[in-house]
Amino acid sequence: MENDSFKSGFVALAGKPNVGKSTLINALLGQKVVIVSDKTQTTRNRVNCILTEDHYQIVFVDTPGIHKPIRKIGEYMVNIAINALKGVDLILFIIDAKDGLRNSDLRVTEIVDKSKIPTILLVNKVDLVKDKEKINLMTEKIQSLCSNIVKTIEISALTGKNLSELKQSIIDLLPEGPQYYPEDMITDKPSRFIISELIREKIFHLTKEEIPHSSGVVVEELKERENGVLYVRAEIYVEKKSQKPIIIGKNGSMIKKIGQLARQDIEELFERKVYLDLYVKVREKWRDDKNILNNIMEYKIEEIKD
Repeated sequence: MENDSFKSGFVALAGKPNVGKSTLINALLGQKVVIVSDKTQTTRNRVNCILTEDHYQIVFVDTPGIHKPIRKIGEYMVNIAINALKGVDLILFIIDAKDGLRNSDLRVTEIVDKSKIPTILLVNKVDLVKDKEKINLMTEKIQSLCSNIVKTIEISALTGKNLSELKQSIIDLLPEGPQYYPEDMITDKPSRFIISELIREKIFHLTKEEIPHSSGVVVEELKERENGVLYVRAEIYVEKKSQKPIIIGKNGSMIKKIGQLARQDIEELFERKVYLDLYVKVREKWRDDKNILNNIMEYKIEEIKD
């Protein structure tokens, strides 16, 4: 695409866990690309999500929430988030109007300030807060601690409030540049990664307590059968033997529900019939195992061919 006025760039999202980063990206792209959950630390990887229009291409960099890590997986996630801020053109720093400012927000503020990258401060979930003074005090505090902020916008990723203004502000701040990805590409992640994330999202939605964070998903096999059906074999890792029957459920009810919901999303994404084969395996302390983390977090697997 050759156009003298074409603008492009990488826009990283920064914020504490569960502040609404993934919901915002899906809203700006107008479709579901990254998984969302009301539980913290749902996002474990850096995912580039691509929005291409006639005169611009925005590459949103979705990252894990920046938090104080306890396990090896937590350290991995925080390192991914911090490194994702390097070399981008713009940062969207998101805070939660309903939650108020926490120490975790101040940790993110320090990291964003050190980046020296132009930043738009986004106050999310303003639809849930009637106290305007509370919002003003939050923004003033962050602005006093972060010298990179070039604009502040109050938004609601859920209702769409001020997202058009946000999109235009991003375009205005991006430099003229090339089209980095084909116009029909919406993410840079391989098919297996996206499928594993969709399965993991259902585990987050359907299970409670320690189960979501103790589980991981690896797609072991992905192939198109002669009849055109996409065959997917995935393994769900849990840390304890006691967690395995919870994922499976009584008479297989839970894993069946996980499979049904995930299959619907996979079929919508790939626009074809899907046969999803799920297995549950116990991998003790997998969240502290570097070999498993390298496989789950950022494995490189070739795309399925149409």
